[in-house]
Amino acid sequence: QVQLVESGGGLVQAGGSLRLSCAASGRTFAFYNMGWFRQAPGKEREFVAAISWSGRKAYYTDSAKGRLDISRDNAKSTVYLQMNNLKPEDTATYYCAARRAGADVVATGLDEYSIWGQGTQVTVSS
Repeated sequence: QVQLVESGGGLVQAGGSLRLSCAASGRTFAFYNMGWFRQAPGKEREFVAAISWSGRKAYYTDSAKGRLDISRDNAKSTVYLQMNNLKPEDTATYYCAARRAGADVVATGLDEYSIWGQGTQVTVSS
């Protein structure tokens, strides 16, 4: 089991960039696939991106493709979400999540993840 702490959120103008980080404690980080989710006020939490054990496999929601990039550094026990060309609709609290996995796969469902961070706020102004 790991503990997750997100950082890197903030206020940015539309078209700008942010890099979110999720630092994980614990020695078993490499055995978890990771995901990023977001939740806007009054909205359901939704999937953004996911990455497998090795970092070789990634999956994105359609709105994130070409703008957002998920990566991980297992040596640093950290997963990142590079966010480029941000839009006002990207405004949300972003959560990092971890899922114990038996293979180098990705997962997109909220119910598939057992460990969650506290979230970091991203606000994109027009």
